[in-house]
Amino acid sequence: MTKVRRPISLDAPDMARLLNEIIQIGGTTALTRPVTGDDLNDWMASNADQSAWHVALDDMEKVVGFQWIGPHPALPPEACDVATFVQVGRTGLGIGSALFDATAAAARQLGYVWINATIRADNTGGLTYYQSRGFRDWHFDEDVRLESGQIVDKISKRYDV
Repeated sequence: MTKVRRPISLDAPDMARLLNEIIQIGGTTALTRPVTGDDLNDWMASNADQSAWHVALDDMEKVVGFQWIGPHPALPPEACDVATFVQVGRTGLGIGSALFDATAAAARQLGYVWINATIRADNTGGLTYYQSRGFRDWHFDEDVRLESGQIVDKISKRYDV
């Protein structure tokens, strides 16, 4: 059974380790450089009144995933952006579903009308995850240059809360 709660600052190093493993493997996130626990604490503190973060914990209270929503400059004010990260080897076990239930409720509480997910077109797992939550395609970006210099296409999906 996956437990979901709001993160505390002590979760940030575990969240960073989880995210850095995903970044190191590559192919599923637009992030290309490692992050620190301090980076994540700074991200959680920025736009705190317009954002919501959740962590998923296993039976040992270890962070096995996290998700956040918040404003994005390319979106209208009634929309928020979402990012989801699940521990390598733990996808498909309901962690993302548990996180999204909490996130969708938080989006409604924050007054958002819809949630945007922008996914690399080569991230089949991410595309499947958001599709299974009820997101639908609404925008496509070709030839997006990542910080690493890699060029990818991105698909934006929309979920009405």
